[in-house]
Amino acid sequence: MAVLPDEDVDQLLAELITVAQDGTSLEDLTHIAVLLTQWRNTAEVHADPVLLDHVGRAPSGDFGPASPHLG
Repeated sequence: MAVLPDEDVDQLLAELITVAQDGTSLEDLTHIAVLLTQWRNTAEVHADPVLLDHVGRAPSGDFGPASPHLG
C-alpha cells in the first residue's frame, strides 16, 4: 500500500534525481540518506490519519513569548 500521494511520489523522485546529480558521488551517500529519511518521515505522517489531520491544521492560540536561541 502506497501512503504517499502521487504528487509527493513525483516530488520525491525529482528530489532524489536532483540530489544524485548534484555532485553526490556514490562514495558519499549522506545526502541521499538524509533525503530518504525525510521522505520516510513524511510517509509515516500520511500513514497515520490522526497525525495527518493534526499536522494539516493551522496552529491556533498564542504559544507565549519566544526565547532567544543560545547555541
